[in-house]
Amino acid sequence: MKSTYSIKRRESKQIFVGDVAIGGNALISVQSMTNTDTHDVKATVVQIQEVQNAGADLVRISVPTMDAAHAFKEIKKQVSIPLIADIHFDYKIALKVAEYGADCLRINPGNIGRECRVKEVVASALDNNIPIRIGVNAGSLEKDLQKKYIKPTPEAMVESAFRHIDILDRLNFDNYKISLKASEVFMTVFAYKQLASQIKNPLHLGITESGSLRAGSIKSSIGLGLLLSEGIGDTIRVSLASDPVDEIKVGFDILKSLGLRQKGVNLIACPSCSRQKFNVIKVVNELEARLEDINEPIDVAVIGCVVNGPGEAKAVSVGLTGGAPNLMYIDGLTHSKVSNEDLVDQLEIQIRRKLTFS
Repeated sequence: MKSTYSIKRRESKQIFVGDVAIGGNALISVQSMTNTDTHDVKATVVQIQEVQNAGADLVRISVPTMDAAHAFKEIKKQVSIPLIADIHFDYKIALKVAEYGADCLRINPGNIGRECRVKEVVASALDNNIPIRIGVNAGSLEKDLQKKYIKPTPEAMVESAFRHIDILDRLNFDNYKISLKASEVFMTVFAYKQLASQIKNPLHLGITESGSLRAGSIKSSIGLGLLLSEGIGDTIRVSLASDPVDEIKVGFDILKSLGLRQKGVNLIACPSCSRQKFNVIKVVNELEARLEDINEPIDVAVIGCVVNGPGEAKAVSVGLTGGAPNLMYIDGLTHSKVSNEDLVDQLEIQIRRKLTFS
């Protein structure tokens, strides 16, 4: 169901991570991060492929050691999705992964040592046309900022961000995006809103360390939703203590709910009540599992009774209304009667047929 409302995106400079555009008028990209041991090339490649199959645009990999950098080289050879190398402290690792084909460097210029070392990393990024992501985290603010602000605050995060920005500005490097992450929703939101009004570079959104699949999805949906609804954000990651594939699914669901990006089936379903003429929850769960391979956007409604059923079913590509009998709708028109035993099969058939011939 197409919304009559739209979100006006914040104007931002466009950069490229590999062949993926970030910022400007580009679609908001969805990314995740591997949680395998980077030294285990096979396991990491498998996980990257799983995340890519789920629809990810970008994947970040932690590269904590020089051996991990060598593994990164082999991983890069075996995958097609752009890879972001996550580097802390050791500038030599950043130089090595840049040499090995990293599509983006996630570093904080201020924590990799003297400015001469930062210059080397920036020079390598320029030579290889690699963007940098400045990643400010409330849990790892500079010691003097911790002392100044006593505890993490949006203002402390923004001040930290500008320290790193100033370093890149002095080196005439503008090919960067920024993140300001905290595990507390409002701290994150207020930090991003402050920074968004002061710079034009793309912003990567995330609620860091948000928690388990259920709790983290809720927290991320609220935090990212608040920002995205105001047009802030060019790429997102939903940070969950779960399978990275879950992060991609939730990320796309957030964008889908705001009308910012459509991928796969937008399933509209009632919560069910005693008026239902079939087991709505069972049908929806089975249907969702069967349709996970679909990436094309399509709106589907599954409503258990005739109170809201016809109205919802007529507004989507494929709709089902419970009744006596149950009625299938295609493009707003009554299509066929469906028995309870055939509901999932018939819905899947009609959805796939609709996508094939649309």
